Amino acid sequence: MLKKSRKIMSILLSTIMACSLFVGCGSKDDSAGKDNNGDKTASETPAEKEKVSLKVWGSQEDQQLLGELVESFKTAHPDKEYTIELGVVGEPDAKTKYLEDPAAAADVFAFANDQLYDLVNAGGLYEVTRNKEAIMAANVAGSVDAATKDGKLYGYPMTADNGYFLYYDKSVVSDEDAKSLDSILAAANKAGKKVFMDVSNGWYIASFFLGAGGKLTMDDAGKQVCDFNNETGVKVGEAIKAFTADPAFLTGDDAVLTGGFGDNIVAGVSGTWTADAIKEKLGDNFAAVKLPTFTVDGKQVQMGSFGGYKLIGVNSQTKAPVDAMELAEFLTNEESQALRFEKRAMGPSNIKVSESDAVKANIPLAALAMQSQFATSQKEVLGTYWTPSEAFGTAMEAKDYSKSIKEQLDAMVEQICQ
Repeated sequence: MLKKSRKIMSILLSTIMACSLFVGCGSKDDSAGKDNNGDKTASETPAEKEKVSLKVWGSQEDQQLLGELVESFKTAHPDKEYTIELGVVGEPDAKTKYLEDPAAAADVFAFANDQLYDLVNAGGLYEVTRNKEAIMAANVAGSVDAATKDGKLYGYPMTADNGYFLYYDKSVVSDEDAKSLDSILAAANKAGKKVFMDVSNGWYIASFFLGAGGKLTMDDAGKQVCDFNNETGVKVGEAIKAFTADPAFLTGDDAVLTGGFGDNIVAGVSGTWTADAIKEKLGDNFAAVKLPTFTVDGKQVQMGSFGGYKLIGVNSQTKAPVDAMELAEFLTNEESQALRFEKRAMGPSNIKVSESDAVKANIPLAALAMQSQFATSQKEVLGTYWTPSEAFGTAMEAKDYSKSIKEQLDAMVEQICQ
């Protein structure tokens, strides 16, 4: 009986093992990784993406382009789920709108560079620290300076298109003539024509002083500092006096400039906003280039200029600072600036884009890009500068020499620095 029992047990064990092997092989592909309903188990469900909400302000004219760039940003960052709301606040109004309610303001917003100091002083902008060196290296020096306060970068340069340069009529002023104010005046006088510049406008007259190394800055107390009446400044003043006394000199507003080209004006200083009107008047003789040199104490000095830049800033109160910085950088990178030029003809601050064939083919923007290396930001120009500088320019245009240039500049600087 014992042997018989052992035999039966052996047969049972063998049968059980065989069944186990059969079941295991037959069920592997049908049941692994599924629950009782045939669905995937939690272990194979993709991790939920981090959700990030951001608000962006831009001008009405920029809304369509901003929408395209935002979608591109989302595509470039598939690891997160972004909800990005666009709001219409133009660059000139950004500071005012921000200061109304910083907590409710956009995380990322465009603004004009002359608002930088007020925004920084209000604690409104995140300092740019991510990829700072690369951002600075990628953009023209003037735009980087416009975004900088006390050695710290607070904005992402977006455009370099609010400045001025020289337009000229190629049928009268040659490309070689256009390099020097002296030769421009000579060509105009020979043809019995005029050279236009609104010298009584503080924005334009500063180009002479700034080109010769004049300083227009703020001290640590926030007071305007100006040295336009120093020894060099007086020589610059004499050069302005000589220019406005020349028979070819003509002043006025934009209407005088655009109306006169193709008639009595052969060269003039202005910006991109008059390009279409001047081009229409000159046709194939339409040309533009950086500002010319002018004579100071017997030497040729390159004229400077004020440069206006548009920047993008990050709200210091944003709840997603890293994402906001990444978006701000994306909206101002090389590709975005190239698209902004292509879609809206806005002058790039990015060096590679400004040196591209497309920008060089745009005559006014190419001229502005050339002048940008000699431009100075207006960020440290206070309200006390404008009226005194314009008064000096007005006296020069009126040929009012009742006081010496030194006396007039001393009075101008005293009022500027009050």
